[in-house]
Amino acid sequence: MSRTLMKGNEALALAAIKGGCTHFFGYPITPQNEIPEFLARELPKAGGVFLQAESELAAINMVYGAAATGARAMTTSSSPGIALMQEGMSMLAAAELPCVIVNVQRGGPGIGSIQPSQADYYQMTRGGGNGDYRIISLAPSTVQEGAEMMLGAFDLADFYRTPVFIVSDGMLGQMMEPLDLPEKISRNLPAKDWTAVGHGGLRKPNTIKTLALDPVRLEQINNRLQDKFARIAEAECRYETYKTEGAEIILCAYGSTARIARNCIDLLREENIGAGMIRPQTLWPFPNRAFRNLTDSCRQILCVEMSCGQMVDDVRLAINGRIPVSFYGRSGGIIPVPEELVRQVKLILGRK
Repeated sequence: MSRTLMKGNEALALAAIKGGCTHFFGYPITPQNEIPEFLARELPKAGGVFLQAESELAAINMVYGAAATGARAMTTSSSPGIALMQEGMSMLAAAELPCVIVNVQRGGPGIGSIQPSQADYYQMTRGGGNGDYRIISLAPSTVQEGAEMMLGAFDLADFYRTPVFIVSDGMLGQMMEPLDLPEKISRNLPAKDWTAVGHGGLRKPNTIKTLALDPVRLEQINNRLQDKFARIAEAECRYETYKTEGAEIILCAYGSTARIARNCIDLLREENIGAGMIRPQTLWPFPNRAFRNLTDSCRQILCVEMSCGQMVDDVRLAINGRIPVSFYGRSGGIIPVPEELVRQVKLILGRK
């Protein structure tokens, strides 16, 4: 594919097809509607199935059914719609069904607004549904990176038999940037011998369920899932650093907010203020090791989010009290600008 100027939502949709998506189920909600619009037009051309469900509840359960047959199934929504899907996500994680779920975040709580937000961090990292489970959460900060993450998301889901989140937001979904979609690099994937596709008498039937009334059996299932989550946390933790060497303050930001933090750091460096950034590319597993490896020059951490403060909890856990952690956020769909972050950093460091 040649380099193309493309909207973030459309880039995710294109990459989903290139990454192997065969079935899409979803329901309209702003600001993610370009994804189903693109897939409604292009997925059938690629031999896939597009179905607009009657609700988000229906969509996530259709994903469950398709994933159970081994299909590469996907849904997308925005914050209130994702909230409606939480029971289904818990079921998908418990049944170990691979799929991809995109959340193009908007302002909340409740119906909120259609403006960009990052206030779904808890949903994206703590499951949101019932029980002890985790879901891999990939957080791009550019249109290019979003497409690249989507390109490998179905392989990642199949490899671990787990749902995978792509965590976007209204700003990243609506902006246009150049896209150069690379060739897909495939993982060595296990056989899908667990699927419910019929057996013709050649094997025992597969049954996919999450009900386990025997407490001993349910504990065994939970222990197996926790072992898998531990393997994921060890192998799939991703992050990027920017000018952290010798920095006296580190900004931590993800997604579109990280772009603003990067500009802030460049402005601070022009004033000889040593600032750097840690950008989580996986919200779960959270990149704790990035914070453990900070040099002695770092004496402050500033967590920047488009929320009232959610990722800051994970930053404080990662730091474990070694360095003071501050928070700066905007909510309601207000996007911070680099200059206000510069003022906040100077305030923290006691600079004029």
